[in-house]
Amino acid sequence: MKDPSSSSQRALENIERLARLMRSAGHSLGLVPAQWDVLRYFARANRFSDSPIAAAHYLGTTKGTISQTILGLVRKGLLKSQSRGSDARSVAVGLTDKGKDLATRDPLAALGQDLVELKEKTAKHFGRAVEELLKSETQRQAKPNFGACVDCRFFLNGREKACASFGERLLQTDLDRLCYKFRASKSEGKNKKGQTIT
Repeated sequence: MKDPSSSSQRALENIERLARLMRSAGHSLGLVPAQWDVLRYFARANRFSDSPIAAAHYLGTTKGTISQTILGLVRKGLLKSQSRGSDARSVAVGLTDKGKDLATRDPLAALGQDLVELKEKTAKHFGRAVEELLKSETQRQAKPNFGACVDCRFFLNGREKACASFGERLLQTDLDRLCYKFRASKSEGKNKKGQTIT
């Protein structure tokens, strides 16, 4: 019989190796891995989470580091930054048309296609395993989870989609994007009746 600890160690080694290869692929199209990380984040963040501090939490780095990376991407014409309302200290960051075009040539796209081509059952088990590992690690490091509105306990799925946490109506474009206030729905209730789960 195989030693479970041996299989787990091998899996961990493979994850580490894959992560390094993914990182290495980020040296392309004039960007470095850290810049690709930030570009991907803002391509996926919803309008409540398009701030430097939210990006820093998601990527596990400091606001200062993120701000410098954002500045570099703004200079390249890939990101745009503007004040949010009357508070000049609060900014919203988004991709420019040039940034959106570059994002379609993400060097990780090939790996994404590999995932698509996995057998359905394998892909399902793999997805669940990665989610569980990510959940455990974010809890261990006391980091926010991040996730999409449709899978969140604050999602109100009524005639008008809304967020119980922000107390605001959701746009269609918000629903599948990353949010820093995400809280996973409990398995026994996923807000299908528009009820907030506490």
